[in-house]
Parts: sequence; structure tokens; C-alpha cells
Amino acid sequence: MKAIIFAGGVGTRLWPLSRKKKPKQLMNLVGGKTMLQLCVDRLVPGFDLEDIYIATNKEYVPAVKQQLPGLNTKNIISEPVSRDVGPAVGLATAIFSKILPKEPIIILWGDHLIGKEGLFRRIIKSAGELIENNPYQLILVGQKPRFASVNLGWIEFGKKMIENRKIPFFQLKGFKYQPNKKTAEKYYHDNIHAWNLGYWVTSAKFLWHLYKKYAPQLFIKLKTIQRAYKTKKYQSVLNKVYPTIDKTSFDNAIVEKMDFKYGLVVSVDLGWSDVGAWEALKEALQKDKEDNITSGKIFLKDCFDNLIYNYELEKLVVGVDLNDFVVINTKDVLLVTKKTSVPKVKKIVEAFKGTELESFT
Repeated sequence: MKAIIFAGGVGTRLWPLSRKKKPKQLMNLVGGKTMLQLCVDRLVPGFDLEDIYIATNKEYVPAVKQQLPGLNTKNIISEPVSRDVGPAVGLATAIFSKILPKEPIIILWGDHLIGKEGLFRRIIKSAGELIENNPYQLILVGQKPRFASVNLGWIEFGKKMIENRKIPFFQLKGFKYQPNKKTAEKYYHDNIHAWNLGYWVTSAKFLWHLYKKYAPQLFIKLKTIQRAYKTKKYQSVLNKVYPTIDKTSFDNAIVEKMDFKYGLVVSVDLGWSDVGAWEALKEALQKDKEDNITSGKIFLKDCFDNLIYNYELEKLVVGVDLNDFVVINTKDVLLVTKKTSVPKVKKIVEAFKGTELESFT
């Protein structure tokens, strides 16, 4: 089985730590390691490093090599430009369908936290065995919802189809991306919905078939790139063709169009968190809502429910009577905001573009 970790997103909601040239998955956020390193660490007990691949933007390749020195350079799939998840997964699919078409693969994201790593590895192994027996399946690994999220995608599942290694696999029934509050509350309580993590276990051969059937224009361009793979022309063909591909999500291009009879769903509590924003990191790390989550030199007095990170070794950050704040201190930017206002940060950073502040993006 092969694992493909996608590590190309920028993550402006984790600004000012995450920038264009330093995306969130390559930054130290938890325990002195980057999110990418943590992702690889949770796989290694069940995978050899040679079976792990990283898909990323070409400008991040040097950082990936630095952070994963034991990884073979051939295991880095480099995109010349960002074209969203549909083309990114398609590029990896084009490569694997040429070299390892029937072998099980798992698609993962390099900027998530998983608390129950042993369970996660057991699910991967179990799903991989099902794909070995039937490569023409797509297995979605979902998180049992902890609350009625309106920011995540949801998977609807039906009856149990099979059980392997005491892991139940359910019939895929449908998807809903970012439902309204009323709908999210219904999903949370009905026991037939899971958060969609974007974790897929399948075979490259089946994925390649889905691209050909449901995204024919994208498939034609990916096929051109595939023909050049492992030849001297590969890089030039990739650089010429890939930027001409239209941006599209994987869900829109493939998953929402596929025949659901080929889909299976796992819904369990993995202790999963998408560290896509500072308030999400706080929720992932806290044991109690009133906890202060801190990193670096910090001194707090009468402070509750804050996340305060200080990345300047010689500076002490002092907080007094703070409640529900995010404070991020980097070498060139100090961010101070209420946790509830963090979504505004992305728009602020976007507004910097084309101004004298663009260098801070």
C-alpha cells in the first residue's frame, strides 16, 4: 500500500505564521514538529518511508526535503503551479496508474491532527485489504461529528456493507458541503452523517477510470502528462500542460458524480482536527475550553480561553485579563484578535495584495 500526502495549501487563516512561501503544513505548530512531519510519523509504524509520497508545489520542495531527509526525492510529486485538489489528485493518479495501477493507495492531507493514531492505522490497514480484494472501490474515512459544523463537508452513509478487523464499512449515500446551521444540527444528531476529511482509500486504476468518465477534459491533459512520465520530456510537458488545467475540487470533479454503489464509508472518532485556523488549533489542543494554549515565552495573569504563540526567542509576551483571544507574535507581525474574529483575518491578508503590505502575505 502507498500513501500520498498532499502538502500544497497555504492556509491564510493561520496568518501571520503561514505565508505564501511558508505554508502551514511546513510550520512548527505542535510539539516542536511541523504538521507534515507529524503526518509522516503517524504513518511510519505501518509504512516504510519508501511507500510514502508527498505531493506539493514546486516552491515547497526544498522545505519538504529538509524536513523529511530520509525521503527519496523520487517520492516527491511536484506541481509547477497550484490548480486545486482535483488536478493535484489527478496528477498523482496519472503517475500511479502508470506504475502501480492496482496497488491500494490512501490520499491524506499534511495539515491535520489525529488523536487516535492506533485506530487510524488500523482503519488504513483494513481499508487497504478491501481494496486489494476489490480495486474498483473508493473508501472514504470520515470523522464521527463532535458538533454541528457549518464549515466542513458532510458524508451521508447507509447500511453496513462489510466489517473487517472490527471496522464497519457503510454504504455511501451522498455529500453536503458546508450546510446551514439547521441542516448541520440535523446531521449531527441523525447518526447517518460523518465529517468529510478528504481521506480516500482506493486504487489508482479505479481513480483513473473515474477521471476518464467524469472529468474528460481534465483527463485528456493528465493523459498527455502521463505519457511523458519517466521520459526526458516529463518536466517540460508538465510545465507546459499543467498550468493550462482549470481549477476544480476533487469532490466536484469526481466524488459527487461517481456511482455511489462503488463507495464505502468509515465513520469513527479519530480525534481528528483540521488545523485550518487558529481557533481550530485551540479546539484541537485544549482539554477544557477555559484552557490557555501557549507556545514560546509567555506569562499570563487572570487569562482564560486564549491561544497565544510567541515565535521570538528573546521576547516575553505578557497577557493580563485576556479572555477568548488569539495572539500570534512573529518576527515581523503581531496579530491580536478575538477568536470569533479569526475568519476576518483571511480577508485582511487578501486585501494586502497589490499594496505596500503585500510582502507580509
